[in-house]
Amino acid sequence: MQGETRKPGERRLQILQTLAAMLQEPQPGKITTAALAARIGVSEAALYRHFSSKAQMYEGLIEFIEQTLFGLIARITADTPSPSAQIEAILSLLLNFAAKNPGMTRVLIGDALVHENERLQKRINQLHDRIEAQLRQCLRFCDDKQSGLSGPLANLLQCIVVGRWHQFAKSGFSRPPDGDVDLLISRLLDVHPA
Repeated sequence: MQGETRKPGERRLQILQTLAAMLQEPQPGKITTAALAARIGVSEAALYRHFSSKAQMYEGLIEFIEQTLFGLIARITADTPSPSAQIEAILSLLLNFAAKNPGMTRVLIGDALVHENERLQKRINQLHDRIEAQLRQCLRFCDDKQSGLSGPLANLLQCIVVGRWHQFAKSGFSRPPDGDVDLLISRLLDVHPA
């Protein structure tokens, strides 16, 4: 609509939401700025008024993922006294985030970044490293048996999460990432499900 006034950042958010929605399609092709602009109903030039490149749009999605996940992980570690309960809550968060944000799952596994700037994949790799470090930190405070294996066990838990993300994305989002995970976690952490 002509003369329509938008709040600052509103168009930027719309671009990111549309990009995430396009990534959510079961078999998306390479997403071009032309296709993104057409989906929003604006010119490509309008996209570039808000982002200098498509890579910057993906960075916006990665920033959203980082802020969401690590904000919630900080809350979990602050509010949950038991280290094993922290781990269970973090793993549940990671898998539920993917289930609720299928398009973001493609970013988390790097699938959406294949033909993009390699710095984006490096940033996702750093995000994975931060998650693993957080799991390792929680495991250090578990009982002696688990704290001695905090590095390898944290890596195994991270691999399970990333594997579930992959299965979810590669199934066209039909295979839920959190299926039977409580039982698996209880066995790995040697705790009994509630």
